[in-house]
Amino acid sequence: MFSKAILPLALLAASASALSPPVKRATCSGGQTTANEACCVWFDVLDDIQENLFDGGDCGDEAHESLRLIFHDAIAFSPALTAAGKFGGGGADGSIMAHSDVEMQYAANNGLDDIIEAQRPFALKHNVSFGDFIQFAGAVGSANCNGGPQIQFFAGRSNDSQPAPDGLVPLPTDSVTDILNRVGDAGFSAVELVWMLVSHTVAAQDTVDSSIPGTPFDSTPKDFDAQFFVETMLNGTLTPGSSLQPGEVLSPYPGEFRLQSDALIGRDSRTACEWQKMIADRANMLQKFEQTVLKLSLLGFDQSTLTDCSDVIPTATGTVADPFLPAGKSMSDIEAACSATPFPSLSAVPGPETSIPPV
Repeated sequence: MFSKAILPLALLAASASALSPPVKRATCSGGQTTANEACCVWFDVLDDIQENLFDGGDCGDEAHESLRLIFHDAIAFSPALTAAGKFGGGGADGSIMAHSDVEMQYAANNGLDDIIEAQRPFALKHNVSFGDFIQFAGAVGSANCNGGPQIQFFAGRSNDSQPAPDGLVPLPTDSVTDILNRVGDAGFSAVELVWMLVSHTVAAQDTVDSSIPGTPFDSTPKDFDAQFFVETMLNGTLTPGSSLQPGEVLSPYPGEFRLQSDALIGRDSRTACEWQKMIADRANMLQKFEQTVLKLSLLGFDQSTLTDCSDVIPTATGTVADPFLPAGKSMSDIEAACSATPFPSLSAVPGPETSIPPV
């Protein structure tokens, strides 16, 4: 009964579409195309850092630390301090690099000096702001990882910043309540805290126990998979180093490191069920991580004043395995903590008991 009315409307829509000019993309000097000419500089940055920072596009230590740097630069942002008439930090403004002489003295930033000094020359060489460069390098480094996320990148931050206040970056020795309060002040919920921690699937520790630097948080540190969320819930039985350090708890097998804060967040009633969701649905895990990193990258900024250069970020490739139990483990080793839903049923991979060799 509606066909006579719908047909003319469809013809009008088709005619209007045919008359609309195609969206013109800018062509950069290297032949790349982008939605905005202002983004062309980032193709030069991309080529440079892939070759000379990320060792040809590897998901190695520099990629891991670049992702960590996004969080440490951005989360030092406190509307509560601002409301009290104090400086609450500039968010994702690059202050951790611009004022590294100050912010590297903060305990929570221990170990970031190497990646800051490795990144700084690239930002200066290409005349881009520290805040922009930190976000760009983190997004590129993540895309280098197997099955990695596609993080959006907005450019246009200035180098006008001042040192962030101390005490705004959570420590692994902090309680879950303290961590939730800190990220809550910055505008993030309990579930968003879990989404931030997706980054630990490709992370390692260097300074909690400096005798074993590079010890990863799961058995697949170059894969953006859900193994971090699985393996954090295994019963801890041993110490990877010579003794437990502040901020560390027992690990499930040799060569894996477990932060105290990760273990507690995975088992806390406010976060445990969202933790399990990361295991049950990896596509959801990636989407939530991309969403949360974008929110972090915009702390202190109005998105409408920045330029979307997301089309410069490489597309992540590769596939990862479905969640599994490390060899030698069984479901009885899982310390399930979500009372609302059962822990996903997983099978152990075959072979001798898992052990990650020292780097």
